[in-house]
Amino acid sequence: MDRLSGIGVFVEAAEAGSFSAAAERLALSRSAVAKTVGRLEARLGVRLFHRTTRAQALTEEGQAFLEHCQRGLADIRAGEAMLAHGRRAVAGRLRVSLPVLFGRRCVAPVLTGLAREHPGLELDLHFTDRLVDLVEDGIDLAIRNGPLDDQAGLMARLVARQRMTVVASPDYLARRGAPADLAALAGHDCLVYLRGGRVRGWLFPMPDGRDAVIRPAARLRFDDLEALADAAAAGLGLTWLPCWLVRDRIRAGTLAEVLTDQPATVFTSHAIWPRSPHPDLKLRLAVDRLAERLPGAAEL
Repeated sequence: MDRLSGIGVFVEAAEAGSFSAAAERLALSRSAVAKTVGRLEARLGVRLFHRTTRAQALTEEGQAFLEHCQRGLADIRAGEAMLAHGRRAVAGRLRVSLPVLFGRRCVAPVLTGLAREHPGLELDLHFTDRLVDLVEDGIDLAIRNGPLDDQAGLMARLVARQRMTVVASPDYLARRGAPADLAALAGHDCLVYLRGGRVRGWLFPMPDGRDAVIRPAARLRFDDLEALADAAAAGLGLTWLPCWLVRDRIRAGTLAEVLTDQPATVFTSHAIWPRSPHPDLKLRLAVDRLAERLPGAAEL
């Protein structure tokens, strides 16, 4: 039995968001995509998608299987790229749009490392939290945090998962104690993120599948996540931040996680690029490297 049978179609269906969109990308009929996924489910003995007449979504098993499949396909593409590199050098300009802080802290080091390996590769890195129009702005590749809107004419691939956590300094916790549950946050000093003139709520997944949205009262509000981390480390209160941003502070002991028994919200990050039947080698290498090196949901 060919154990890879149906894997590519399954990944395409998961990343495209529907069997119809995957069928369009693969030049197949929708029924052919559905049958291929069905045969894969039968072979594995699990359901990979929840299906309704209006929508489809990955099951928990499907999401876990997708991540393994994406890593496997990334390894295959990396092998192909290695062979291709033997035939032609990775060269030319790659224009990339990055969110400012995540881009500077996480994405740029991966891409500059790739440039170090390939002297012919040129990088134009544009740091902005504005949603750019890739075609209009002449961008080859963009990183988007959070849910994707309509991506007509674009390809997308999941490259990172950002787990959120509530942290405070050991000094603050020694003075005020750690909150035992979400309700206890109301009795604490909290530091919040302000964007677009609005305070962003803290999200916590509930057993019913919905998110609890906590908007703690706060006298200190920041429109910069790094400044939030600095204030928390200075003992000014609790704050809710992505793990990649506070990882080093937690390891150094200047911040500590609280509410660790509470399930954590995880935000996704995608690479998107203009659709092409044959993406060039530098683009494929960049996307594969980002998927390999950017933080996963369980990573601090």
